[in-house]
Amino acid sequence: MTAEEQRERAPRGAGREPGPPPAPRAATGPLSSLRNSPPFRLLWVSNLFFFCGTWTQTLILGWLVFQSTHSEMLLAVFTAARLAPMLLGPFAGVLSDRLDRVRMLTFACTWALVAVAAVAAMESFFRVPYWALVLGGLAVGLAQSPSQPARFALVLDLVGRESLSNANALNAMAMNMTQVLGPAIGGALISAVGAPTALWISTAWYGVSLLALRPLRRHARPAHAVRAAHSARAADAGTRRPESVGRMLRSGVRTVLTNRLAAGVLFVTLAANILLWPVYQGFMPVFADEVLHLDAAGLGWLLTCSGAGGLAGSLVIAALGDFRAKGGLFVIGTATWAALWALFALSHHTALSFVLMACIGLTSATFGVLQSTLLLMVTEPAVQGRALGIQELAIGVMPLASLGLGASAAHAGVGTTTFVSAVLLVLLLLALAARVPQLLRYSGREGAAGGPGQRVN
Repeated sequence: MTAEEQRERAPRGAGREPGPPPAPRAATGPLSSLRNSPPFRLLWVSNLFFFCGTWTQTLILGWLVFQSTHSEMLLAVFTAARLAPMLLGPFAGVLSDRLDRVRMLTFACTWALVAVAAVAAMESFFRVPYWALVLGGLAVGLAQSPSQPARFALVLDLVGRESLSNANALNAMAMNMTQVLGPAIGGALISAVGAPTALWISTAWYGVSLLALRPLRRHARPAHAVRAAHSARAADAGTRRPESVGRMLRSGVRTVLTNRLAAGVLFVTLAANILLWPVYQGFMPVFADEVLHLDAAGLGWLLTCSGAGGLAGSLVIAALGDFRAKGGLFVIGTATWAALWALFALSHHTALSFVLMACIGLTSATFGVLQSTLLLMVTEPAVQGRALGIQELAIGVMPLASLGLGASAAHAGVGTTTFVSAVLLVLLLLALAARVPQLLRYSGREGAAGGPGQRVN
């Protein structure tokens, strides 16, 4: 009998060398990233309260602007100013690849807290004029948009590639939970106690977000380590200094846009933010007031339906985990989302509009979750922050698109403008599916066809 056989037959605990305890089994299921990664859990809590403040402000400030002006065009100008900082996306992406991402988020959250507190204080003492509301929206946008590349790239740093879909879906759940809570509370508070109280609540939410970020700093890579990595790459390239911001920006844009799948994902982001997201961001008060004849509380509940649908959609994607049909779900789900917007534009019945808005939220999860997931998966780690920065720039066309759609809505009506935009987006997605079929088949698995680095023909 061999020594191995004797050990197998020996009584339990006898003649065996003690080994390390078995590693704890990783949790699975829709909440697996929250259970397995304490750092991601901190980030998720911070995002939850950060976006709760953001959605509350979106409703309150938009309502104040429209009630004081009753002008679709001036509402579009306000929306354009609030979203204009998205144009800084490429530079924010460079900073995300170059600096400590946790410190970037801490600074952004602090800025948001100060900016919203200033607007709330002014509204508490006197009626804020239109130009001041526009400046307040711009200040809030400067807190939110430039931090987005760091916010989403940090998720991959904390959870890894296999858990990325689940973690991004949970992040989307946080955003949609805020869409449920923020507008409902904001609309109810406007009706009950006025806009200043609702603005102060959003300020408090930013404070909680900042507190959640503080312990996360010890889990992040120090800024000096990031700079050292860039210095090492510069030395390998034969230069004495770290790569400049301008050179990093140019090389990152070139790398990302010559990646066929990344270019396809960015095209969908660009088209959706030109044609439909400005409607949701800027014109929902018009639908509520002029089409459905709702008050501020009704507007809040309409947006709550969208948030509840998005929450359900994100939960479904989180439960799927590292599923295969990521590209197909992204394209087909976005097309379905656009088709539902076309139906919403035709509806003049309150109950039907609420149901359609819930379905719009449900299908929007496929776009909101998977655009960042796919972009991170198809690009190389060294340029992922810049890829997300380009995505933020694609989202940043929304201010200009809001002006164009605002002019169209003032001339043809918000319903007609939304219907035409939705149909056009469906047609563009069909053309993309025919031009880049690899995107429909993309799974995101390691070694799958069409992975990082694929070039445009």
